Amino acid sequence: MSNLRRSGYQRSKRIQGSSKGFLSQINLPNKLTLLRVILVPVFVLFMLWPMNSNVGRYIALAIFIVASLTDFLDGQIARRNNLVTNFGKFMDPLADKLLVCSAMICLQSLGQLKAWFVIIIIAREFIISGFRLVASDAGIVIAASYWGKFKTVSQMVMIILLILNLGGPFEVINNIVMILALILTIVSLVDYIAKNLEVITSGGM
Repeated sequence: MSNLRRSGYQRSKRIQGSSKGFLSQINLPNKLTLLRVILVPVFVLFMLWPMNSNVGRYIALAIFIVASLTDFLDGQIARRNNLVTNFGKFMDPLADKLLVCSAMICLQSLGQLKAWFVIIIIAREFIISGFRLVASDAGIVIAASYWGKFKTVSQMVMIILLILNLGGPFEVINNIVMILALILTIVSLVDYIAKNLEVITSGGM
């Protein structure tokens, strides 16, 4: 029984140690990232709210802007204060994808985006995520590129304009931003693949 107690105690200590290790990574930037994830279902709720859609849209717009600002702030704070963690490296891009893809799916269901447009955007995210996963297994770190950052900014601006749904002459601006977002999505995908061909050629895929 003493051996059982000792092994149980050791197992408990390991669990507590891993728990503390995880909790130690929940710093301010990671809290902002988690806030962005939490805001996603709230944003979707107001975007698809059946009653008084204008009020719901404005609330959704405010939530999306706040969530987008956390995307900018968490990275700035983490780099400035040396608070970069493995948890943040994993969750930050995931939170971005959840926010942007959820918004585009909502806009598609509301008839403001074509299905093929949303499919291209989401397909790009799946391809890059798969690329990163295989690269990680091969010991290769794929850093975020400027094209990827431009792509994210263009998509967020597009989503804000579409949520506002101002119409009239703004339709031309909306179309220009949509085309730009689509081009940057494709360019950033090609850029990622071209710069990381070793992931494929090294036998990782």
